[in-house]
Amino acid sequence: MSTSAIVATLREQARAFAGRSYAPFSEEPVGAVFLADDGIMIPGVRVESASFSLSLPALLNAFTTAVSAGYLHRLVGVAVNRPLTDGDAHYLDSLPGLSLEPVANDTWLHVSERPEPTSVLDPRMWTDGAISDLDHGQGIQLARDAALAAYVPSSDFRVGAVIETEAGNLFPGANVEHPDWSRILCAERNAAGTARTYGEPSARRIFLSCLDDAEGTPCGACRQVLAELTPDAALWMDRHSSQPEKSAPATLLPGFFRGTKLLQGDDPSSVEQATSD
Repeated sequence: MSTSAIVATLREQARAFAGRSYAPFSEEPVGAVFLADDGIMIPGVRVESASFSLSLPALLNAFTTAVSAGYLHRLVGVAVNRPLTDGDAHYLDSLPGLSLEPVANDTWLHVSERPEPTSVLDPRMWTDGAISDLDHGQGIQLARDAALAAYVPSSDFRVGAVIETEAGNLFPGANVEHPDWSRILCAERNAAGTARTYGEPSARRIFLSCLDDAEGTPCGACRQVLAELTPDAALWMDRHSSQPEKSAPATLLPGFFRGTKLLQGDDPSSVEQATSD
């Protein structure tokens, strides 16, 4: 397959997935797609937070989905639905195992390995029985399984999360570290970003396991993002030899920042309405 055909395919997928972004603040949807060495395409979309610095860029979302699916060190291409910025280029250059070069202003490919793109990754986890019959103990075991894919060279602290969506699908996430700690992504936000990318933003249950900590809970950043995206989902936390603990994102972070005024903009009528409510 020619380089131009590979670029066209990746570009088309990036544009298609961009429409699934959650970008209420910037109103700038972004989609990214990585290409793996077996031809599988792994997408990610922009997911914004009212706490702007916690927003999930499309490239980071796609990369962490790839890591959770076992594709670390197997990525040979990437495309975004807009020209790559200097920041994007710096991020790509910093990722482990990548040897890519620009072939277009929105696409980088491996210097020599350029497989034909075949299909989009299906990241969902399955159980032997019906999803509706999944109990919280089984969900915790799936979160433990998801933690095995974690990339944690700095901490060696593996965390796994599984989100069960309202549609009954299970999306895994593992924590993925980066030399720049501001670009580390926790397992919970990894799973939430993947679910959003695949068009299933509403969570019914979240299962969380910290393999080396029986008292592990979501960090502050994850509490904020989960409280925004899925405040009332049942959150089950692994307590190892004890029974799992149940809570909810909004319960763990009462009074979380909603960013309502950020969405109202400068419209005086919006301010007046908010004041009267």
